[in-house]
Amino acid sequence: MALNNIDDARLVQQETAVGAGVQILLLVLLGSAFGMGPAGWLTGLAFAFATWAVLSRALHRSRLRSFGPANRVTLGRATLVGGVTALVADSFDSAPPLTLLVALTAVALLLDGVDGQVARRTGTSTALGARFDMEVDAFLILVLSVFVSMRLGPWVLLIGGMRYAFVAAARVAPWLNAPLPPSIARKTVAALQGVCLLLAGSQLLPLAADFAVVLLALGSLVWSFARDVLWLRRTTRLTATAPNAPTTKTLEPAGQ
Repeated sequence: MALNNIDDARLVQQETAVGAGVQILLLVLLGSAFGMGPAGWLTGLAFAFATWAVLSRALHRSRLRSFGPANRVTLGRATLVGGVTALVADSFDSAPPLTLLVALTAVALLLDGVDGQVARRTGTSTALGARFDMEVDAFLILVLSVFVSMRLGPWVLLIGGMRYAFVAAARVAPWLNAPLPPSIARKTVAALQGVCLLLAGSQLLPLAADFAVVLLALGSLVWSFARDVLWLRRTTRLTATAPNAPTTKTLEPAGQ
């Protein structure tokens, strides 16, 4: 039995290694097709290594016996995000292949939610899978905000940095780590960020229109985070004053 568990763990770890290999292959294709510079290569390789290392450690700690189809979809999305990250890093030195960057981003955004549906239909939902999906989403938004900020200004970085600022704040105020109730509004706002940043990054609209679109995304994100923080604060106070009272059933982690 122990031998089977070891074999399962090795197979799971092998899938993360395959993912890193596919990421490097994508970088090679991008580099050979568009002459990607050192910044793009180094950033893309760093992303591939970091994804492999963090995911391997998380899988080892979770002791999953199977990587699962949903995590494979998320790993595929992570590979696309790695390609976008490399292209954005390379754009600091030269004009990026905008059509390809938009295409990779669009596919990554379209696949968001597919992994969740796959997990539910196959009965393979896990806390690790949900966290993996959320981190890939958050990093894509951060990278897109960096790219759009080069055209619209540094204020756009607030969109990509807000979730990480929330995580940092939760280290000082642990009550922010409490789970949140499911919310369609929260999911809609989160999805809106990627769509608006992709639209602005595609440069299909006039500068003023892109500014308005991204400002709308930022405003909705501020509202969403503020609403959740107030809910968490209020719930924490109620729990503190009535420690024996039943708690509200919650399903979604804080931090968008």
